[in-house]
Amino acid sequence: MSDQDQAPTLTFTGFVFSLMHTAAVHLGDAADPGTGQMAPPNLEGARQMIDILGLLEEKTRGNLSAEERQLLEQGLYELRLRFVEVQNGGPRIIVP
Repeated sequence: MSDQDQAPTLTFTGFVFSLMHTAAVHLGDAADPGTGQMAPPNLEGARQMIDILGLLEEKTRGNLSAEERQLLEQGLYELRLRFVEVQNGGPRIIVP
């Protein structure tokens, strides 16, 4: 098996970014990677992803590098604020 045949290594940071992007898709701020289409907000899906990230933060407390902890804390803070904005009818923010 060549190096090109191996799947990329999943990192904690990559995993957190993936979950945050999924939350952004559910908030209606990013295109669905499967379809490339923007969808209307799905608050239940967004809440579930934010809850998963919160659980991850809780269960990994004390076991993360400073960078990983900051990414998770800052990402959760921003997603929670954005959730409230969307819930209150705020405008879309398009994530590249």
